[in-house]
Amino acid sequence: MADRYAPEQIALAKTAKETREIWKSGKKVAMIGVENAYPLALDTANVKKFFDQGARYMSLAHNGHNQFSDSNTGEYDSIYMHNGISELGKQVIEKMNYYGIMVDISHPSKEAIQQTIAHSKAPIIASHSSARALCDHPRNLDDEQLRWVQANGGVVQTVAFGAYLEADKHKKYTEAKEALQRKLSQKNGFQLLTTNEERALDFVELRRYQEKYKRFQQSIKDEMHQLKQQTPPVDVADFVDHIDYLVAQMGIAHVGISSDFDGGGGIEGWQDASETFNVTLELVKRGYSQEEIEKLWSGNLLRVLEEVEAIAKSLQEKTRA
Repeated sequence: MADRYAPEQIALAKTAKETREIWKSGKKVAMIGVENAYPLALDTANVKKFFDQGARYMSLAHNGHNQFSDSNTGEYDSIYMHNGISELGKQVIEKMNYYGIMVDISHPSKEAIQQTIAHSKAPIIASHSSARALCDHPRNLDDEQLRWVQANGGVVQTVAFGAYLEADKHKKYTEAKEALQRKLSQKNGFQLLTTNEERALDFVELRRYQEKYKRFQQSIKDEMHQLKQQTPPVDVADFVDHIDYLVAQMGIAHVGISSDFDGGGGIEGWQDASETFNVTLELVKRGYSQEEIEKLWSGNLLRVLEEVEAIAKSLQEKTRA
């Protein structure tokens, strides 16, 4: 897609080296991640197929248990399939290590995470999770898990997802915002759709609705500004609080940054890529050096990818020997 739609602006990277080369050329960098290994079905040979298509990190499970691993969602009903990862899940980890795909632990259960780290020969990543000590959500990592990742040499990428940063603050603002939008939409004659209603629209209908929604948002910006003064939303400062905590617990070498913009992420001050500078500014205000900020934004993740690549090369050489 990068080659087809914007070859002068963005390129797909498959290695850490390619990532740096593309960035130096002035283009944006795209990488492929697989947030749920379920599509591998029961054939671990499919790991190689995913790798050949460009996948460079993958999670065994997403928001639900599957054939490979339990999900963090088991915490809601205490029902699990494997009490961690399955034997098939272990085989997938071995294949990921062999080909050079980073193992992502953001969505699996705590037991699955512990077993994944124990089984993997390479460092792992939590692509989008924050500190559970600051916000008690199953998608966040507790202090014990942070120590596991640190010992493994991996990276936890703090995520700009309001409910994972300040749950009560996020809930209060979201409820107040939705109530205000409902009130003003009725007044302005605009029909707000639920998430499920949006998903039911075809592409053309969705684009049309999104354009109308943008105009509606523009028309109520004064009222929304007043709401934010009365009921503050989760913001960049709350986000960097989690970075501070993770750095204190794990060290700067094991912390990264993620947005999750395509999955509901976005906070006040960092709603899209155009506001990314605000995160860096907050880090500078808190005393982070340029070198540390570079590690947080990409350096630590690329270091893990390089180590994963090196381990894959070593495993392949042993097979050929």
